[in-house]
Amino acid sequence: MLSAAQIAEYHEKGYVVPDYRLGADVLDAIRRDHDRLLASHPDFRDNCPALLSYDLAFLNYARDRRILDMAEQLIGPDIALWNMSFFAKPALNGKKTPFHQDGEYWPIRPLATCTVWIAIDAATVENGCLRLLPGSHKDRRLMAHEQKNDPNYTLQQELQPSEYDEGVAEDLILEAGQMSFHDVFLAHGSEINTSTKPRRGMTLRLMPTSSIFDRDVAVQMTAERGGTTLADHSLFLLRGGDLSGKNDFRLRIPQAAE
Repeated sequence: MLSAAQIAEYHEKGYVVPDYRLGADVLDAIRRDHDRLLASHPDFRDNCPALLSYDLAFLNYARDRRILDMAEQLIGPDIALWNMSFFAKPALNGKKTPFHQDGEYWPIRPLATCTVWIAIDAATVENGCLRLLPGSHKDRRLMAHEQKNDPNYTLQQELQPSEYDEGVAEDLILEAGQMSFHDVFLAHGSEINTSTKPRRGMTLRLMPTSSIFDRDVAVQMTAERGGTTLADHSLFLLRGGDLSGKNDFRLRIPQAAE
């Protein structure tokens, strides 16, 4: 469980690294699952934005009781998993992730999600660890982004330079198995990986069920920006009930994954 000091740190800085970490056996299983995914979908070399659309085996890792206990301390006892993703920076030529806020991409209203970012390999400055802007979540607003269709980026929405000071960024250095929890409004990014070590990270996107995963908004966002739609993502109720009464928890299989 998170201590009172760790909970306060999450609210003050927008992120926290708990004491709990995954064991070597679980990490090995995740790596095997990821290798299997890439064997079938080599285009996910850098980023698989919707793991559960392609392999439901990853759902087992989201059901970790200890992770959910900590998430409950931050977002309450009614928790839905609306997505999992895998950000992999291969050795020597891993792509950059520009500074952004996650909520800029997400059709959740009101906007609320706690992301659990799990280091499957050690994350270091040399291999492109996350860089976080502490306190950037406090205004509870989405800052101005601009579309950047750069093939060397993993994402296409980048914070406008006037919105942040990279000089205050903190490097999130993690050992394999460690994890961080971060707020939906926290600005962050990561640099390229030119080292000889890969940097794989798996994320769980946990939403309080007082919010709604709005599929109409997802369709609109895709129409405006292009890319893969989130409208056909499956939601999984992991704890409690649906406080909104409007979330759809039936399994959906996107056409691209069939």
